[in-house]
Amino acid sequence: MVTVSSKRKPKAQKKIEPKRGCLRSCVAWFVYPLPTALFFMILMFVWSSSTTYISGRIVHVCISSRKLSNLYCLSATTQPNENLQLPFRNFSSPEFPKNEIPIVEEKLETKGLVASGLQDDSVNRNLKGESEEVSNVIQNHSVLNNALEVIDDLKDDSSSVLKVVVNATSLVDKIVENEVESGHTNDSEQVSSFVIENHIPQNDDFGEIKKAKQVVEEQLRVHRSWTVKQNWNRNQHQCDGRGIYVYELPPKFNKDLVAQCHDMVPWVDMCKYLSNNALGEPIPELGNRWFQTHQYSLELIFHSRVLRHPCRVYDENQAKLFYVPYYGGLDILRWHFKNVSNEVKDTLAFELVNWLEMQKSWDKNLGKDHVFVLGKISWDFRRKDNSSWGTRFLELEEMQNPMKLMIERQPWELNEIGIPHPTHFHPHSDDDIRAWQRKIISSHRRNLVSFAGAARPDAQDNIRSILIDQCTSTTDEQCKFFDCKSRHCDEPQSLIGLFTESEFCLQPPGDSPTRKSVFDSLVSGCIPVLFDPFTAYYQYPWHLPEDHGNYSVFIDQEEVRKMKVNVVERLMKVPLKERDDMRRYIVYELMPKLVYGDQDAKFELFQDAFSITMNNLFERVKSLNLE
Repeated sequence: MVTVSSKRKPKAQKKIEPKRGCLRSCVAWFVYPLPTALFFMILMFVWSSSTTYISGRIVHVCISSRKLSNLYCLSATTQPNENLQLPFRNFSSPEFPKNEIPIVEEKLETKGLVASGLQDDSVNRNLKGESEEVSNVIQNHSVLNNALEVIDDLKDDSSSVLKVVVNATSLVDKIVENEVESGHTNDSEQVSSFVIENHIPQNDDFGEIKKAKQVVEEQLRVHRSWTVKQNWNRNQHQCDGRGIYVYELPPKFNKDLVAQCHDMVPWVDMCKYLSNNALGEPIPELGNRWFQTHQYSLELIFHSRVLRHPCRVYDENQAKLFYVPYYGGLDILRWHFKNVSNEVKDTLAFELVNWLEMQKSWDKNLGKDHVFVLGKISWDFRRKDNSSWGTRFLELEEMQNPMKLMIERQPWELNEIGIPHPTHFHPHSDDDIRAWQRKIISSHRRNLVSFAGAARPDAQDNIRSILIDQCTSTTDEQCKFFDCKSRHCDEPQSLIGLFTESEFCLQPPGDSPTRKSVFDSLVSGCIPVLFDPFTAYYQYPWHLPEDHGNYSVFIDQEEVRKMKVNVVERLMKVPLKERDDMRRYIVYELMPKLVYGDQDAKFELFQDAFSITMNNLFERVKSLNLE
């Protein structure tokens, strides 16, 4: 008998999972979604800290890194093959990034768009070993932006903008990587310069720099075309078609700001500087026409002179030019050291625009025949979103048409004109000017070179430290260093004394490209040595000649930074005859045009800085052919 046995496999025993405890289940429920939540938190942080804005047909995309402390801004035009005019950025406050000067424009492959980095070339550091796409980068922070807004605004050009954003984020990653590896993570380091290369030949970079300077120089030629051709010395009282109307603004826009002078700056009483129609207290050691004039007093000085101008009219229908006596510089200064919001800082500027829009004379030509005089640099009125310094006054749409006069202009704005910083010398008559000319032309120049300033320890590549080293390594006769940390620079008699005893005065950029010291040296007959064309050459087309070799020596700051030149040795080689010719030009041709006479000044032989400015303003308005 055959027995058949069953060969079916036994049924696999069902796996029984152990029961989880309550604590373990709660932990798992919390931990598993954490990576996804963390990713969205990072995305929201990057998105919320972004900055994108559009000015005209130019889109600016700013990217930042949490490791660093200043924005990198890339810009692209919204039309193919558009010539991009880059705004020069800087801030005068020592607590904030100062000079953001464009170095290069990059031509993108798509539709010929332009992208650029807006940064300062005063502190330049090359990141070696990085990708070929980056030749120079900056050491401060920046934040990624509302890229979708840019894409929506640019529509067809969105792919190009995305390319800019991708390149920029890649740049930030490289910068952070380098900062971590090298240990340079100090947030206080100054803004430097960088070049974004899109696989274009190196020589094209220099071509773009040259092109940018050509644009600025062409704009200056336009400014110079507004200068008066005829001899206004003989016709200064002929006011036909040259009436100027001075607005009687509510006191909160000017007089009330002056009244706050006692607590405007914590460590100094500004009232002593704003007294005597803002000329300040007299300095008898220098003479009876010398005063403790503050560098930010231009608004008050100009106002007092306009009120006494022979062509002033009291009927606005007879006016060709309208002067708005708003003390915008004092408005900025009063808030800087107080803990107030940006909205508070902008309040007075908005109120002024609202007030002007109610005036028929403003509405007639939309402000094109109006002029503002602002006693601080342009960037103080162009506050960025990531900064608390200054106001947004010059960014307002209503402020694009009027002429703006200030001690430092934004080199890409046609309606901004740089006029001289106020110096300590305020002559009353031709005799005062002649007496000072005789004094400084015969002054014994015992020092070949002098430098009055202080180092910038937080800006390691700033040329000031190099200049100080070169100066102090010689004798006083060759180069005398005047350390402003000792506060001697606050004593005009000491500073002017130094300049009147020096052949050459070194004038490197400070917190911004321009320096009041340039005008102090020129008034003293000292030949300024400049290292940046934006310090003077690209700023004052109405008061300084186009041929800057007549009154100054230029040494490229890159040569100094790379130790290719010893400035003192270079100046020792300037022939004595050449020095004498330059000094005579400064003393007899230039100096009278750079000083502001007092409020009652009367000149027959000379035109001072105020007279030149007013005559050229009338010519500018005339060229507009307004109603």
